Amino acid sequence: MFCDLIRGAAEVSICYEDATAIAFLDIQPVNPGHVLVVPREHYEVLQDIPKAVGAHLYQVATKLIPLVQTASNATDMNIVVNSGAAAGQNVMHYHIHLIPRKEGDGFDVPLPFPGSVMPNRQQLDAMAARIGSMLRDPLQNDGMKLG
Repeated sequence: MFCDLIRGAAEVSICYEDATAIAFLDIQPVNPGHVLVVPREHYEVLQDIPKAVGAHLYQVATKLIPLVQTASNATDMNIVVNSGAAAGQNVMHYHIHLIPRKEGDGFDVPLPFPGSVMPNRQQLDAMAARIGSMLRDPLQNDGMKLG
């Protein structure tokens, strides 16, 4: 669907565009001013995005946030990425939601999640160690260097 919008095959209300990214108003907004920041090239999920494209999309989002807040008279903002079907992504073209927020608007992203069980420190430490060891394993991280 987003590929069609990017190619101009459907109506879209664009608020920003460049060679890499396009930003337009969501047709089913949480609140007025709900913007989607989308790469022009098709990538399904966050893990597919090249680092330079991901950084550029984030720069576009941070440039738009104060403008969207002013235009929509919002005091706050949710920046949401649903990456994959299990995470709630229903359009399989990576995108960033910029959702302007006002007190009492009725939208909620409850964190901590009310249904979660608080793990003990040993469980937290074990998961942290597992992730950390994967970062240090060249076969797991494709040579990614952090820090």
